[in-house]
Amino acid sequence: MDRLLEVTIDAIGNVFGRRSERRDLPPLMTGSHIDTVRTGGRYDGNYGVLAGLEVVEVLNRAGIETERPISVAFFTNEEGARFHPDMMGSLVYVGGMPLGEALAATDRDGKLVGEELSRIGYAGSAPVGRPHLHRFVELHIEQGPVLDREGVTIGAVDTLQGISWTELTIKGTSNHAGTTPMRLRHDAGYVAAELTAFVRRMAREIGGDQVGTVGSVKLFPDLINVIPNKAVVTVDVRNTDERRLKEAEARVAAFAEEAAKAEGCSVEWKRLARFEPVTFDSGMAALIERAAKGLGFSVRRMTSGAGHDAQMMQRVAPTAMIFVPSVGGISHNVREFTKPEDLEAGANVLLQVMLELAQ
Repeated sequence: MDRLLEVTIDAIGNVFGRRSERRDLPPLMTGSHIDTVRTGGRYDGNYGVLAGLEVVEVLNRAGIETERPISVAFFTNEEGARFHPDMMGSLVYVGGMPLGEALAATDRDGKLVGEELSRIGYAGSAPVGRPHLHRFVELHIEQGPVLDREGVTIGAVDTLQGISWTELTIKGTSNHAGTTPMRLRHDAGYVAAELTAFVRRMAREIGGDQVGTVGSVKLFPDLINVIPNKAVVTVDVRNTDERRLKEAEARVAAFAEEAAKAEGCSVEWKRLARFEPVTFDSGMAALIERAAKGLGFSVRRMTSGAGHDAQMMQRVAPTAMIFVPSVGGISHNVREFTKPEDLEAGANVLLQVMLELAQ
């Protein structure tokens, strides 16, 4: 007999579908997100939500009742591409960010999260706060090349990189591009270029799991024959080691100040997001391994280089993630692709994990 999901939407726009149970116990939750970046593909986030719904459908078709409820969720603004910080919905859900602060966040056009949720009909009435959950498991594409290159079907994710996002505004002086001698320039664009090159060098020098990216550079007044008087630059640095992540942040800050001063410019800072590295529940990761091996799939432990809602959920419940391969390691790109047989494999591992945890 089909068990319809009881659907609720909370005040930050997170959506939950709850399946009934034999006993009134804290729910087992799975899910992910359905938002994307502008250049994104169809698998990032969506896969984990659809697979969670598929698990419920399989249980319904088989007439299986579970001891505890199962909840399938998708969270608001996981990507953070329009509103900062990323993982906003899950962060508010676990009590890590005040609701009012999240609703007041603005995009580049000055539009508020709260207003946009109301406009699309997702300003829900369910309260947010620190929830009482049994476990959380998130199924996701890897978004990297490891599984695909190694020919492994399932990743049991036990650690996740720390993330630091910063926006720097470099201010100089506009002047004529032809008549101003190089020694007399205060070129904000030049400082931005120097910083971009430094972030890459710095990541290589620290080595290990350190990565660094300058993903957005905007120059003003953005004219071919005018020296830029302002540059707005974003810096994304990540590491599984908190100490090394702090080192990277410090080195970026020191270099930006030094480069700006040398060019007669100033620099202002804005923190967009900062999350420490996460170690997931070892028992959950081991369960994923056992389930994968029991189904005959190759499996390996691994780290996630991307941020995920599971990163926030670990604060309130034992959590882990299941990865499936991304062909070519390509993600945040319309060419993002995972083979159908790997999608099915991941969903079957999720089913087995959910069954064991729900009973």
